[in-house]
Amino acid sequence: MDLPRSFVIREGDLRILNPFDAGKLDTLGRALKLAPGTSILDLCSGKGELLCTWARDHGVFGTGVDISTAFTAAARQRAAELGVTDQVRFVHGDAASYVPDESVDVAACVGATWIGDGVPGTLEILARWLRPGGMALVGEPYWRIDPPDQATVEACHATSRDDFRDLPGLVGLFGELGWDVVEMVLADQDSWDRYSAAHWLNLRRWLDDNPQDPLAAELRQELTEDPLRHVRYRRDHLGWGVFALIRR
Repeated sequence: MDLPRSFVIREGDLRILNPFDAGKLDTLGRALKLAPGTSILDLCSGKGELLCTWARDHGVFGTGVDISTAFTAAARQRAAELGVTDQVRFVHGDAASYVPDESVDVAACVGATWIGDGVPGTLEILARWLRPGGMALVGEPYWRIDPPDQATVEACHATSRDDFRDLPGLVGLFGELGWDVVEMVLADQDSWDRYSAAHWLNLRRWLDDNPQDPLAAELRQELTEDPLRHVRYRRDHLGWGVFALIRR
């Protein structure tokens, strides 16, 4: 059970594996008014930056679960770098089926709602492990501008327009599912640029060092095509944000 090697290559030395930068992650932590001792379960925790920096800055405790062995190892290393190994732990496993030892104050799935086949199913997973009055964090794309054609849809990692909603539609969906939206922090075009463009440099450095690797042709094509795809389609059409929700 692991992610394909291409994911590890593409993400390279990035610490935040979504279109948030460190400032936005910090803004989110401060906006949530996290009290020392807050317990967090982070499903699909990536390299653990959310848990590690919030443990350092806010005194939270938590567990991160991710399917990638490489990302889990990087998260453990990050916890050691920040001196928070006594506050956070990271588990290699299937986030959708993980069972924590006890319920938590905050349950998060930031950018991986595929674990529940979409937002409704993911919120069901998060709700299982929340204490009464606890908070769910969901990171999810939305259409900034209605995609004009199928080429735009596919360039934004979707198969149809219906894969994502616009921002009012997404916020409305949370309400339809019985949750109050109590905070949100949205990516912007600059943070999208920083995330996407970092992939290109990671890919180029890897290609220079590994020209004969079996993945080289596939990743060479990605590097050739993705910068134009980003500026032509994703940058204007696709938004992304993290939404804090409390059950009604």
